[in-house]
Amino acid sequence: MFPSHGVANLTQQWLQRYGWEILPHPAHSPDLAPSDFHLFGPLKRHLGGMAFETEDDLISELRNWFDNLDVDFFRVGINLLLSRWQKCIDLHGDYVEK
Repeated sequence: MFPSHGVANLTQQWLQRYGWEILPHPAHSPDLAPSDFHLFGPLKRHLGGMAFETEDDLISELRNWFDNLDVDFFRVGINLLLSRWQKCIDLHGDYVEK
């Protein structure tokens, strides 16, 4: 395996060789990341107050939660995210308020 800096250097070289433009972006942007935007909040609320004896118990609960999500949960999340991305574009990358 490459150390992470080795992978980063190879990636930079590849991008430069093929002329890809590197766009600036924040290292972590929860207002634009799909998982932070619509998934982790409801999951955190669901798991709040629960205690698990084993890692397998936690995994079982996570699978149960995901298996019982309605397709509309994802549809709503994607539509809200598209709206959020458009706001970010309209603001030329400035902070997008929830």
